[in-house]
Amino acid sequence: MQRRLRLMALTLPVPLILIMTALLIAQPDHRPPPPHERGQQRSQRANNEPLPDHQVTITERDGYRYISSNGIPDHTPGQFPTRGNPNSISAQDYEYRVPMYPEANDDASPMQGYLFGVALNGVPFDPGTAEIWTPEGRRMRGQARDYGWNYDALSGKINLGLDAHHAHVQPTGAYHYHGLPTGLIKNRIKLNHDANGQPAMTLVGYAADGFPMYAVYGHEDAEDAGSAVVKLTSSYRLKKGNRPSEDDASGGPGGRYDGTFVQDWEYIQEAGDLDECNGRFGVTPEHPQGTYYYVITDSYPFIPRDFRGSPDESFRKRGPGRGGPGGPGGHGGRRPPPR
Repeated sequence: MQRRLRLMALTLPVPLILIMTALLIAQPDHRPPPPHERGQQRSQRANNEPLPDHQVTITERDGYRYISSNGIPDHTPGQFPTRGNPNSISAQDYEYRVPMYPEANDDASPMQGYLFGVALNGVPFDPGTAEIWTPEGRRMRGQARDYGWNYDALSGKINLGLDAHHAHVQPTGAYHYHGLPTGLIKNRIKLNHDANGQPAMTLVGYAADGFPMYAVYGHEDAEDAGSAVVKLTSSYRLKKGNRPSEDDASGGPGGRYDGTFVQDWEYIQEAGDLDECNGRFGVTPEHPQGTYYYVITDSYPFIPRDFRGSPDESFRKRGPGRGGPGGPGGHGGRRPPPR
């Protein structure tokens, strides 16, 4: 690209060069990454050791899409350990599998026990946390009685050491996203806009059930690829009133529903553009005939918490992973059964 622009500069007027350069830089790319992608990481750990190179391989065979990676992002992550997250990033050995032609179920199913999905750069999507409320204070799930109040990572009420990409690190060294993967989005489409400065649909990964995941934007008319691309909104809203308190029979943290806990939110059908799985049916650049797809939004639930299809077992969580800020359980990625 740089060599091509230098050659053009020898023969074209300066104003025309500036216009053409801007168009080239802004042009979106909706294609998935090449079968093997490797990039040098410039980030360092807190002990000044450089991170391993980013590695991800995406292949398709026998009706499945296989995503193998070392879990190192293709953008510069925050520096870890950090306040709120004492863990260091380290390379992993992930092997995820998703169906290329997933089927939607009539009823949504909770993601309990599974990762939600994996980004195109091989980093897992895992919106859950292990932090729970107890009368004795905040504890880790499995280390105290669970009263059913789970802290949300992006509530702003607790510090889990999330970086600018809404990600942090498991005790196992696994870097993972809790919300919009901003660095990945910038790599997928410059400034998240097309050549005309308009929003564009951006494929960022695949859910464990195989349906694609997009960031923030979709067509105003879900079935019309010619309609405007707009910001999509979730249908979750804060509950009204106050939570139960310790004095109530069920026990609870008390206070107003303010988003501190996952349980502060409720799904209200058609309150926004998306269903209870934070997705919908519609056309996308990669699926012009239409598909069900999920949307990572900039408000709760951020990354979806329910599946429309059936998750592949390669996304089932496995230990270790408890014992500190970073999320509940290990990040799966076990090798799927041979086909």
